Amino acid sequence: MTAIMKTWKKIAIGAGIAVVLAILVGFTVHQSSKNVVTVQTGKVQREDLTTVVSASGEIKPKTYVNIGANAFGKITHLYVKEGDRVKKGQLLAQLENVQPSADVNANEASLQAARTDALAADAGLKTAQADLLRAQADYDRNKLDWDRAQNLFKDGLISKSDFDSRKNAWSTADAGLTQAQARVAQAKAQKDSAERHVAQAEATLTHYADLLKKTSYPAPFDGVITNLPVREGETVVIGIQNAQGSTLMTLADMSVITAEVKVDETDIVNVRLGQTAEVTIDAIPKKVFHGTVSEIGDNAIVRSSGVSTSQQATASEEAKDFKVVVNLSDALEDLRPGLSTTAKITTATRSNALAVPIQSLTLRTKQQMETQNNPPGSVHAAAPASGEAASKNKKEDDVQGVFVVRSKKAMFVPVTTGITGTTDIEVVSGLKEGDEVVTGSYKVLRTLRPGSSVKIDNTAPKKEDESS
Repeated sequence: MTAIMKTWKKIAIGAGIAVVLAILVGFTVHQSSKNVVTVQTGKVQREDLTTVVSASGEIKPKTYVNIGANAFGKITHLYVKEGDRVKKGQLLAQLENVQPSADVNANEASLQAARTDALAADAGLKTAQADLLRAQADYDRNKLDWDRAQNLFKDGLISKSDFDSRKNAWSTADAGLTQAQARVAQAKAQKDSAERHVAQAEATLTHYADLLKKTSYPAPFDGVITNLPVREGETVVIGIQNAQGSTLMTLADMSVITAEVKVDETDIVNVRLGQTAEVTIDAIPKKVFHGTVSEIGDNAIVRSSGVSTSQQATASEEAKDFKVVVNLSDALEDLRPGLSTTAKITTATRSNALAVPIQSLTLRTKQQMETQNNPPGSVHAAAPASGEAASKNKKEDDVQGVFVVRSKKAMFVPVTTGITGTTDIEVVSGLKEGDEVVTGSYKVLRTLRPGSSVKIDNTAPKKEDESS
């Protein structure tokens, strides 16, 4: 009997020890599981990445012109309507031109009269020049007779009366020569005056002809009438100083269509001439057009007002955009200026690049990285930062990296990144293909400490409470 009691005693003690051990193991497992973080992960893999800058704007023709009024007057004829295609030189509109036409006719008559006077002055000059030649000949002949008479009179071969007669003839010829020379000078002056009158009349005629020309509006190039805000019978005015004049119509060359978009100032540094772009138009949602960047604006445009910063007297802290023009290579003929459009400009591409999901990137301080060597069981959630502590998280010693799962621990690895794709980002250094990185959740990535124990759960995550 005593032996049986001893046996039961041993069994009871063994059972007690087993229960205690089970309790200890369960407690240890429970405590250990409290310090394990559940995470989602993804693999580091190679893929083709493309960086895209998206911007919105509107369809515009490459070349267009607003045809404004060059004169004051009433529109007597409009030869086109909105949407018409016109050829270069085709008459588009006509203003009343009764007075300008009369001024041109009057000045054409004045010009003809001035030219007639010039011809008469030229004829008078030629007559005076002929008279001068005759007077010169008379002077030369009478000079010879006078010289000969002087010698003959000394020798007593002619009478005193004959000598005086030849002297008087020479004096008369000399006076006639002087008079003829004066008439030539006068005729030259009259001709010069007549020629200047002709030049003046021509200039006046040019002035009035230009005024008459400004009442007619031919097309400066082939294109389409895209805007016609006036009607026949309306009176238009020209612009003066800061007052804008009347716009008769807008003519657009639709042979080259562009998408003029506004790119955010943070993205414009990556945009270059010649980069390709995919353009979608709100009115044609199922069609994707292709083009290249042909123009990049130099001046920023304030987003709220649309005014260039170069036109502002003071600096602005508002958001700014830059104008970018994309030439469409496959535009449709029926595209209309002003259609809303979105351009996705490809700013960089990388083939077979090592990439990780963008959301896996996070920042940690050097001090936090030192906790990776701490033993298991350390607290993995960072205490909420406040005041001065929060500002310290933004110091320059912050390191960009990802959490890599190694031996069931989240090890923080600094990385150098390259171009950014739609959902992934290139990793230039720090990782190798096949590494498993922590991708979520956002709340976990925000609080996860380097070296924490983790449990991988890549099932579809539950929607988190936005208030948490």
